[in-house]
Amino acid sequence: MKKVVISHRLHDDGMAVLERGNVQIAITNDGSPKAMLPELLDAEGLIIRIGAIDRETLLQCKNLKVIGRPGVGVDDVDVKTATELGIPVVIAPGANTRSVAEHAFALMFACAKDLVRSDKETRKDNFAIRSSYKAYELNHKTLALIGYGRIGSILAQMSKAIGMNIKVYDPFVTPETIIEQGYTYCVELDEVIKESDVISIHVPLTEKTRHLIGEHELGLMSPNTILINCARGGVIDEEALVKALQNNVIHSAGLDVFAVEPIDVNSPLFALDNVIVSPHMAGQTKEAASGVASMAAEGVLAVMSGERWENVCNPEVYNHPRWQK
Repeated sequence: MKKVVISHRLHDDGMAVLERGNVQIAITNDGSPKAMLPELLDAEGLIIRIGAIDRETLLQCKNLKVIGRPGVGVDDVDVKTATELGIPVVIAPGANTRSVAEHAFALMFACAKDLVRSDKETRKDNFAIRSSYKAYELNHKTLALIGYGRIGSILAQMSKAIGMNIKVYDPFVTPETIIEQGYTYCVELDEVIKESDVISIHVPLTEKTRHLIGEHELGLMSPNTILINCARGGVIDEEALVKALQNNVIHSAGLDVFAVEPIDVNSPLFALDNVIVSPHMAGQTKEAASGVASMAAEGVLAVMSGERWENVCNPEVYNHPRWQK
């Protein structure tokens, strides 16, 4: 019987897909390469919900045919080595798009209305917090999108519907595409940041995007700027962000992702009242969890059966000699 290793249990719908596939399932409950390796040595499939897989481990997994990610982020997968070995990396594009966009939208509102701080203070019998006037309206304000993929485009639609102006920075999207939507296209990152009231990040974590938002970029923002990140924590220089928030360089931040996860409860971010945090849960709604788990499981089973599954992050893998037989 073919074997699939899972770092952590998937949503029930994803588990049901695997069970129907008549495979042996091993759940490690630990996504570190070292912990997963003993089970991976005789496995054909791997699904990483939380964790990572590196080159050293991949080179030891002689039977491995496919890696699955219930989502689209693959920064914790050595895709280069996987491709070198002829191993497709299955992803689940679109399944959690709406959920993440709605989460970013919710964080934007929560920051603009100063909801979390107001809730905490009201519970402390500080009714006078209502007169701090930190909250503001989003109508006629400008939203800057750094990244205009599926999630960014949906967030743009929702934000436009409440009267916001939209600016976009994405080198991989043509100006015509943005202009046709009625938005402003920005050629430079500095350009999209300046004079924006809300900045929302929607790019993958790569060597080029790591610390894309640092001290310089934060310095271009105004005391009324809200920074939202539902992408990857490493895109923001967390140390620079802490300093900017401590010194009220920006209004606030809404963060669903962090440089290191799970984030340490002793993080200086937690000492600030102008930050709203959530535990990387934007894509963890009932609908999204079901969708990404099912898509990942279906893709892994398909590749294990020899099918050239379309939803992979490394389609060039099918040029590998392993796939020419």
